[in-house]
Amino acid sequence: MAAMVALLVAAGFAAGLTGSMAGLASLFSYPALLAVGLSPVAANQTNTIALAVSSVGSMLGSRPELRGQAPRVLRLLPLTILGGAIGAGLVLVTPSDAFALIVPFLVAGASLVLLLRSRPDAAPVTSRAGRAATVVGVVAVGVYSGYFGAAAGVVMMALLVRALADSLVRVNAVKNVLLGASNAVAAIGFAVLGEVSWSAALPLTAGLLVGNYCGPAIARRLPPTVLRVGIALAGLVLAAVLLHRALTT
Repeated sequence: MAAMVALLVAAGFAAGLTGSMAGLASLFSYPALLAVGLSPVAANQTNTIALAVSSVGSMLGSRPELRGQAPRVLRLLPLTILGGAIGAGLVLVTPSDAFALIVPFLVAGASLVLLLRSRPDAAPVTSRAGRAATVVGVVAVGVYSGYFGAAAGVVMMALLVRALADSLVRVNAVKNVLLGASNAVAAIGFAVLGEVSWSAALPLTAGLLVGNYCGPAIARRLPPTVLRVGIALAGLVLAAVLLHRALTT
């Protein structure tokens, strides 16, 4: 029991660091839940509960980068909440095999988008078509986050970097709030109707809270290119892992 708790706390801390900086929390947290004996469904839902609670840490750690961003956050927040609710509903009523096979390609595509250097003076998307594409994209990522969630942050980062044309750390702060809201909506559904392992969720959440709080402070000290390339390469690795898992299970 003690070993299980230690593993989940350590995995949670690592997941919190990578999640708040790169959106890759599930790279550590989801396999750890499988390793302690949870089924894929229970691991997915327990992971979402832990991510939702611990997102408070990343929001608090991102306060400097969130200053002045309230209008864009409030504009995008209802879209991710809607997506998260839809995604959670899909988890509860549909099988995930087909979706699990699509996810690696979505993650890989988002990672490749992040590898493409944006112009420093690029303007945010303002055309009607661009705004519509952003709305659809944010809702879709919210659905993905509520349904499965692994690397949702990479996909959201790729979308927001193009839509907002802001510094990477400020975009990352917006991403943390949006995905926190999406996870929270899904978590409520799972807590009431799902297969959550609370004995695993508690130590994982404890580690995630600390990691999420420390992550933004580390991110703001990293050169933007290092952070962008690191996120993208980690996303490609996770895409390969997810594809292997989808093909062999």
